[in-house]
Amino acid sequence: MQRYFTDDKNAGKFTLSLDDSYHIQTVMRMKLGDLVEIVCQKKVYLTKIISFSPVITEIIEERMAYNELDKKITICQSLVKENKMDFLLQKDTELGAYEFLPLKTTNSVIKINSNDFQKKKIRWERVVKEASEQSKRNIIPRVLDIVNIDELINLPYDLKILCTVNEMSTTLKNVLQNHKNYDTMIIVIGPEGGFTKEEEKALLDNGFISVSLGLTVLRTETASMCALSMINYEYGR
Repeated sequence: MQRYFTDDKNAGKFTLSLDDSYHIQTVMRMKLGDLVEIVCQKKVYLTKIISFSPVITEIIEERMAYNELDKKITICQSLVKENKMDFLLQKDTELGAYEFLPLKTTNSVIKINSNDFQKKKIRWERVVKEASEQSKRNIIPRVLDIVNIDELINLPYDLKILCTVNEMSTTLKNVLQNHKNYDTMIIVIGPEGGFTKEEEKALLDNGFISVSLGLTVLRTETASMCALSMINYEYGR
């Protein structure tokens, strides 16, 4: 069953956005009386379509479904090419990421100015929304504004993870088993060329824990998916 998000609730009815209305009418070719799931303020409702242009649905019942991790996981991803970014946003959303924080580093493959970023952010938010609907999430992860290393080290998270290929690093499994009492975690993924020594030192000097994700060297767009998969396994999902 199709799932859509909206905050427009009034008297037991939901009004969907023009984009979602177009998808329902033109792409899915739904009819009056067809059923769709609506998520509003993290709650899931079974509804039926009662009007088009825009689509309005009426609540049949509230469903007891909450498909979110207990921990809020932020993926801090160094900027990568557009097709790779779309891919990791989609898959990380499916795996339960809470929000995404793009990171500008010395070795980032692409450089984005503020005007270009706003266009990309709209695209990324659409990718995340569609992935949230497909994977039956109760929230749409946020896409935050780009930060640099100096800004990143001052952000408040309960648990701060730096993924690295350093053989002396501990494993993510060990960190998760030794840190139970936290609500927020940030996982930092470096660019294809890796962090500079100065960037890595700045992170480690400011509370980030250097972790390894395994014996092999992962591509930057694979690392966050590997980390989220481990987190899902550790917490029994």
